[in-house]
Amino acid sequence: MSDQAAHPVKLGGVHHVAYRCKDAAETVEWYGRVLGMDYTTAFAEDHVPSTGAYDPYMHVFLDAGGGNVLAFFELPNQQDMGRDENTPAWVQHLAFKVADEEALRAAKAHVEAQGIEVLGPTHHGIFKSIYFFDPNGHRVELAADIGTDAQYAELKRVAPLMLEEWSATKKAPRHADWLHELARKEHGNA
Repeated sequence: MSDQAAHPVKLGGVHHVAYRCKDAAETVEWYGRVLGMDYTTAFAEDHVPSTGAYDPYMHVFLDAGGGNVLAFFELPNQQDMGRDENTPAWVQHLAFKVADEEALRAAKAHVEAQGIEVLGPTHHGIFKSIYFFDPNGHRVELAADIGTDAQYAELKRVAPLMLEEWSATKKAPRHADWLHELARKEHGNA
């Protein structure tokens, strides 16, 4: 693994993450109403600054908290939005952190009150999550960390071992089976 201290590129975090949307106004309204995100900035151009191509767009930015920004592009001259049909719908998603399990339960109740179907909470050993879809078909996850410092340290320790085994076998390594055991114990399935 790389030594970040010696690496010539010094990242300061994620500036923004951008996805496509069907309707910029609907998307801004939904993320404000459902997740409390503040709409902060918009750019609209007829020509793409990086390529010069004619492709009118509206680019909207939402404050996701903690200095994180979620952005969307509405592209009216492009074909209708689709999704990668070769990738399951559960794989590509936007995951946002909430303070704790109580905040996760409150968020679930709020999202369901908006008439949105919610899956979970799902126990992942060191965090719990709920899942639902935005009006563009993007899967959204809200996650509450519940792990201990020792658990996070152990996961970091075994990460290279797991990746090495996965690369060789393409089967789930068993180095972190204790995560599943935590979930089973909580649900009384031990």
